[in-house]
Amino acid sequence: MSRILLLHGPNLDLLGQREPEVYGPSTLDDYVKVVRKVAEDRGWSVDDLQSNHEGDLIDAIHGARGRHDVIIINAGALTHYSWSIHDALGAFEGRIIEVHISNPHAREAFRHTSVITPKATNTIVGLGLRGYEIAAQVATSRSSRP
Repeated sequence: MSRILLLHGPNLDLLGQREPEVYGPSTLDDYVKVVRKVAEDRGWSVDDLQSNHEGDLIDAIHGARGRHDVIIINAGALTHYSWSIHDALGAFEGRIIEVHISNPHAREAFRHTSVITPKATNTIVGLGLRGYEIAAQVATSRSSRP
């Protein structure tokens, strides 16, 4: 069975509570359920992790090597400065889909740069739950890197 690793960075555990005018009312569980539903309907499995600690995300990326076909990642604020996550993703052989609930390009200037994007096969921004559904569809649409 093909596998997806779904990763969420700092503060995403507060979805549905934190800045609902930016992130909407959906909770982290809602986002995970959307990905899991699409994946399982297509015969894929999903492992998910949310952490407020950069090292936990790096360890999960390292652990995905040889075990997962695709990583879907919303690194939260780490997106903009975590070169260690950038480097860890560079050692992953599968596809990487970067996803953001809001559109970082329409927000504060510091959010306009992503150190994840250069390692990503695809990037989806500003579509909320629909963006995660699309990410899962893209993840399960082919089994190897283009």
